[in-house]
Amino acid sequence: MILSTAKRLCLRTSPSNLLRSSSSIPKTGPKLDELQEHALKEECILVNENDTVIGSASKKDCHRVDPTNGHVKLHRAFSVFLFNTKGDMLVQRRSVHKITFPDTYTNACCSHPLHEIENEREELNELGIRRAAQRRLNYELGIPTSQIRPENFHYLTRIHYSNTGDGIWGEHEIDYILFLQKDVDLNPNLNEVSEVRYIPRTALDTTVSQLNAPLTPWFELILRHRLKLWWDNLHQLKKFEDHTTINRFT
Repeated sequence: MILSTAKRLCLRTSPSNLLRSSSSIPKTGPKLDELQEHALKEECILVNENDTVIGSASKKDCHRVDPTNGHVKLHRAFSVFLFNTKGDMLVQRRSVHKITFPDTYTNACCSHPLHEIENEREELNELGIRRAAQRRLNYELGIPTSQIRPENFHYLTRIHYSNTGDGIWGEHEIDYILFLQKDVDLNPNLNEVSEVRYIPRTALDTTVSQLNAPLTPWFELILRHRLKLWWDNLHQLKKFEDHTTINRFT
């Protein structure tokens, strides 16, 4: 494990390689990691383009690219952006064991509320999403649940995006954007995360331009469209809330 909270960033890739598609990942390879394969049985929440629940499907079915039409099932997700009290943002590198977009850089946590967990289906005040975020931050980064209560998350907006990844595993999500600014304890799960680091706002462009692995598609889109604006206004995020619009990012 590489665990760095310093602003030193030993990164070596040129800007031209920064946003290369994760489709460069081979389509065939070794047997799936046992823990990751087991997680494919989890039930995601299927939604339509208006984020209305229409059913459920396994994580496997929600991320397989349909070979007949290239489509991926639309499902509900969330992305957490975590900042410490100095205003630095946590970035993680996804483990090579991950089935979708392995060995890529992304925001603190990206996952799904689960249909089989009843309190994660709760839509009032986005409680289901908040509870799922608390669960996954604990699982992936080892943050104690007492440090990340559901009410601590600031829900900003939703984005709709899709990406066919390596042509076998992809994403198609209505993604709830959650911000959290708090100093937390970290104990990353190496099956999920190979590296974590905090990046100061002033070093964002330099850091990203030198990353030696691609970004996840959702992180790249949010970075391109909104992240800098939101980050520059951490203490006045209320004015950027939009809980009615679903932003269609391409």
